[in-house]
Amino acid sequence: MTHILKNKNLEIHIDMPLENYQFSRFDWTGKITSVKFKGIPVCTQEKIEGDVDNIYGKGFYNEFGIEMPIGFDDIKDGECFPKIGVGSLKKEGDSYGFSKAYEIQPAIFNVTTDTNKLIVECESQTVNGYSYVLRKEIELLESSFVIHYQLRNTGVKTITTNEYTHNFLAINKELMGSDYILKFPFDLKPESFDAALNPEEKVVVGEKQVTFNNTPEEQFFYGNLTGNKIVDAHWELINTKSKIGISETGSFKTNKINLWGWKHVVSPELFYDVNVEAGKTIEWSRTYAVFETDKREK
Repeated sequence: MTHILKNKNLEIHIDMPLENYQFSRFDWTGKITSVKFKGIPVCTQEKIEGDVDNIYGKGFYNEFGIEMPIGFDDIKDGECFPKIGVGSLKKEGDSYGFSKAYEIQPAIFNVTTDTNKLIVECESQTVNGYSYVLRKEIELLESSFVIHYQLRNTGVKTITTNEYTHNFLAINKELMGSDYILKFPFDLKPESFDAALNPEEKVVVGEKQVTFNNTPEEQFFYGNLTGNKIVDAHWELINTKSKIGISETGSFKTNKINLWGWKHVVSPELFYDVNVEAGKTIEWSRTYAVFETDKREK
């Protein structure tokens, strides 16, 4: 069953935790698969040919610990480690791979619905001293939606990892090209990036924005656009043809922003550092605003 939050401007489709995507990578709580603004889609999916097996990302899927798996290095093969928002994963091999299909023991999920919000609570097992309760609330506003996170550490060990949302963006199903402008609130200095993969040179990095001189047929990736500097957690994507834009603003500062994309999708990723001691609770949020550029206040 898909839960729908809807008003005159936005329509948000959210899959329940134990339905459709149940792979070991992305958080199962509040899986936002589709967002439409006045009937026009503003997001897409990871694979252009679709996802019949429900193992890839779509919409606004978030992930904990893509490169900081909790307790992974402290256990042996065959033992379990926690994946926040999913459950316990069985370790295989010496290094963690986010795209590997780990054996999963799912967490316990509870869902509460309201007129303009969906609340999903995820209660973990106790694994090697780690346990937590994750509460995610997706709230629909007039032309925006907010994802509120609350993470309570119910174990005896400090939880140290990070979280980001893999925003699979495409406005009105338009392929990446000269109609798109992706803006950031800080100077972009390619020499300070951790990685730069732009094989066709169709992605253009400017002073504070990323554009396209053509449609990329191959995947591109830029690692850590901030160069480890602490910046405002924000991006804005505009499609000049459709005259629609979407932005994300975190309630936090960040020192890591990645950018991935392909022919049909672009994904800016704002990372949030998670560090919560035993018995403590942390909270953060991500606000997405959708707007028409010709009606926006100057």
